[in-house]
This record gives sequence, structure tokens and C-alpha cells, in this order.
Amino acid sequence: MRMVIQRVCSAAVTIAGREHSAIGTGVLVLLGIDQGDGLAEVSFLCGKLARLRIFPDQHGLMNRSLADIGGEALVVSQFTLLADTAKGNRPSFMAAARPEVAEPLYVAFLDQLGALLGRPVACGSFGADMQVALVNDGPVTLIIDSRRPA
Repeated sequence: MRMVIQRVCSAAVTIAGREHSAIGTGVLVLLGIDQGDGLAEVSFLCGKLARLRIFPDQHGLMNRSLADIGGEALVVSQFTLLADTAKGNRPSFMAAARPEVAEPLYVAFLDQLGALLGRPVACGSFGADMQVALVNDGPVTLIIDSRRPA
């Protein structure tokens, strides 16, 4: 499982010209689910995300977590994070989990993260064509892979 985390002032998902979900201060998470991923990866990444100290304290140092600041999260499923571009010019997505496996894990991720944060997590729509807008704060962007923990 791989996630791209962007600290944001705001973020929103639009589907078919209509705003689907939006958040204020917090994180936008793009989540790629790999073949072989399961609930252990969901738990690891949700815990890491909730406790990751990427928000500034009173001295401007990144010492506060999403949970510490009561920030919001917007999680968007994105299988293209698992692209293999080693050969040729067309990415291969063979490493990405099939939708019937990935969607329940995506829902479990939303549920677990919401439980850790004590608030609902905003989300995209699994498998939909979405437009994602964000105001990256910092900018702060991190990539965390459950197979190569940060």
C-alpha cells in the first residue's frame, strides 16, 4: 500500500462537475492499494498517518500531528500510484490490487482513520473519474509505502 500525503490548507474532490467532498486544514491522501495488501497494511498506514508530525507547533517546527491539531483528512483511491514505468513508455498497473480487493480495503482505511481521528474522513468515490483540487501548505508532500516504511 502506498500513500502520498499532502499537507493542505484546503482540498476538494469534484465528480461530474459537482463537489463530492471538501476539507479545510489537514491532509489530502492519495492511496494506492497493491496486490497482497490487507488489513495489516491498513492499520500500519492509518496509525502512521494519524501520528505523523507534519504540522507546525508554536515555534514553526513540524512537531504536531493531524490528531494533535484536530485536522481533517480527504482520502482518494488512486491505483496509478502503483504504476511500473521501468519498461517502455506506457505504465503497467499489474501491481495494483483488483477492484474487488481494493475497494473493501479502501473503505477499511477510511473507517480506521476516522476512528483514530475521532471524526469522519472525507473521501472520493472509488473508481470514479475525479478532479482533485488542493492548496498545498508548505508545501509538504510525503510518500509512505507499507513495504518500505518511512
